[in-house]
Amino acid sequence: MYYKCRSCGGNVVYSPEKRGMYCPFCDSRETGERTEGLTGDLAICPNCGGQVPVQIHTSAAQCPYCDSYLIFNERVEGEYTPRMIIPFQMGKEACKKSLREKFRRCLFAPTDFLSEARLDSMQGIYVPYWFYDYQTDCSFQGEGTKIKVWRSGDKEYTETSVYAIGRRMSIEFEKIPVDASEQMPDDVMELIAPFQYGQMADFDPKFMSGFWGEKYNMTWDVVENRARTMMNQDAAKLLRESYGGYSTVKTLHQDIQVRDSGAVYGLLPVWKYIYSYKGQEYPFYVNGQTGKIVGTAPFSSGKFWAYVGTLWGSLTVILALLQVMLGLL
Repeated sequence: MYYKCRSCGGNVVYSPEKRGMYCPFCDSRETGERTEGLTGDLAICPNCGGQVPVQIHTSAAQCPYCDSYLIFNERVEGEYTPRMIIPFQMGKEACKKSLREKFRRCLFAPTDFLSEARLDSMQGIYVPYWFYDYQTDCSFQGEGTKIKVWRSGDKEYTETSVYAIGRRMSIEFEKIPVDASEQMPDDVMELIAPFQYGQMADFDPKFMSGFWGEKYNMTWDVVENRARTMMNQDAAKLLRESYGGYSTVKTLHQDIQVRDSGAVYGLLPVWKYIYSYKGQEYPFYVNGQTGKIVGTAPFSSGKFWAYVGTLWGSLTVILALLQVMLGLL
């Protein structure tokens, strides 16, 4: 499917800046009409009939011939229907500005690193996520000490009091996110968090028009261990915070039991920019909602040595001038 403008026939896309569907050709709003292709072949653009390269998990892409943004029905429907989505809140131009502001102090980055031509290649991608809910019963048994030290005359006294610590807590966790994309690095997706779930919306394919997308690559049970690890870490932290104030704490028994759990499928917005330099790729990821950036700027040795050469030349001139001035005194 794709969204066709009822006014001019152009491709209508979702605009983060305008918070709605927008036709970049006639500047009209909310004129998009869902249009289906005449063939079930995903590789055929329903607008121009061109051949579209479609990878196995692609759910939305852009036609390389007419630039129309296409959403592949069978990869956003049925078992692949997302329950929720956070629409892009940051458009491409805002993303470019954010990257330039963050890396403007990188003096030795290649000259074209933040050029318009390079940054224009970035893609907005809806990344598949599983969101896990847990209802847990947590308990802790331990031994805590409180140490009191005081002086009387020339003697120092230490009093150690020992306490039995017991805690029982019922903790509910909602929407622990785990990306379900094989192409996106897990550590980066964890760093790009958090997302603000208050802007979560019910899924509607119109949000995907103007962006790329993936369906989930891995089922909920395959990646759940990552969610359980995060849940256990947070539960243990909450337990620790409940028995603060002791000098030392010895754990005798700690138990985190899951009483009930569930998982739902959704999409989160990420901008991806890959800069290639001297045969190496430098990927950058930007949270499409909050603007948080993950990535390391490349280093240009040529630019560094040119700077050193310029600095050395300037110092040579200054030293020569000092010698002349000293010779005149």
